[in-house]
Amino acid sequence: MIARRAQEIEPFLAVEVFERAQALERQGHDVVHLEFGEPDFETPLPIREAATRAIAEGRTRYTASLGILPLREAIAEHYRKQYRVEVSPDQILVTAGTSPAMLLLFLTLLNPGDEVILSDPHYACYPNFVTHAEGVPVYVPTGEADGFQLHPEAVRERVTTRTRALLLNSPANPTGTVLAPDRMAALAEFPTWIISDEIYHGLTYEGEEHTILEFTNRAFVLNGFSKAYAMTGWRLGYLIAPKEFIPTLRRLHMNFFISCNDFVQWAGVAALCEAGADVIRMRAIFDERRRAMVAGLRGLGFGIAREPTGAFYVLANARRFTEKSYDFAFELLDGAHVAVTPGIDFGAHAEGYLRFSYANALPKIQMALLRLRTFLSETGRL
Repeated sequence: MIARRAQEIEPFLAVEVFERAQALERQGHDVVHLEFGEPDFETPLPIREAATRAIAEGRTRYTASLGILPLREAIAEHYRKQYRVEVSPDQILVTAGTSPAMLLLFLTLLNPGDEVILSDPHYACYPNFVTHAEGVPVYVPTGEADGFQLHPEAVRERVTTRTRALLLNSPANPTGTVLAPDRMAALAEFPTWIISDEIYHGLTYEGEEHTILEFTNRAFVLNGFSKAYAMTGWRLGYLIAPKEFIPTLRRLHMNFFISCNDFVQWAGVAALCEAGADVIRMRAIFDERRRAMVAGLRGLGFGIAREPTGAFYVLANARRFTEKSYDFAFELLDGAHVAVTPGIDFGAHAEGYLRFSYANALPKIQMALLRLRTFLSETGRL
């Protein structure tokens, strides 16, 4: 008998689409991949060189469970310079990607039945992390009309005596929404812990991005190197937490994971200290792709009330074509050989939408738009 907690984990539909796309490719079909949030860039050279040096120097052993001090110091300095907030290296836990940090955080923070408030739409895996820690996700719908901004008044209606935390994600997956600073300030006033997923920081195209630590110290920050630094496969993330939580988080980490890879952590130091120009270059290219994607999808009849201004996603309204995003996503994959993620993966409020990732090259995006136009015309939808 498989344990209940494992059976309750929902499928990750982006992966289902990807695996079906791979099957088509094995049959000889060319598929344009717009389903995953994985930058197509090579990891910047200074990062790769730092990892090579670290391996040559024998940095291949266990490290301290919190992570190497030079990396934690570099993270603290990054938050000081970028956001003018003071973070102690002793508040930082380095993990093999942001997902382990999230798992450890919810195991530390939640007792059975504690509630965590999430926006709807939301990153597909958030509810699984919450329920695996025996918490209860509570959803606050957000709307396309105002760019999927989270309203403090709507959050207030969901707060109960069991509310333990409010989870924010800005820039957001799947919407590309960057929370306005006045919204963040208002949300920071709630008498709950704030969890801020800042993994897409560095990928904001209009205005400024803000860390929750500018508005409150009663917060946890999840961040990492996968997106802005094109380091998805390196698996390097971190958690910034109030000091009183660090001993417990450290104890869980040393039991479940021991430590993050030594040489990968030295690559993280190089990312923060030497790869700033690369981040700026990649962000400019993403911005060009964003504009092309939004214009192209609008031209095909998809609804985009407000342009996304962060991350590398467009959550497009496909309700003129379908009410079943799962079926439509696989129809587009099989018929047009374009892989996209069904909106239902991101919550009930995203049903009827499709998520398009512009983490692929501009010629590939243009090819996908042409294939979609041809398919929609041939099926009588245009």
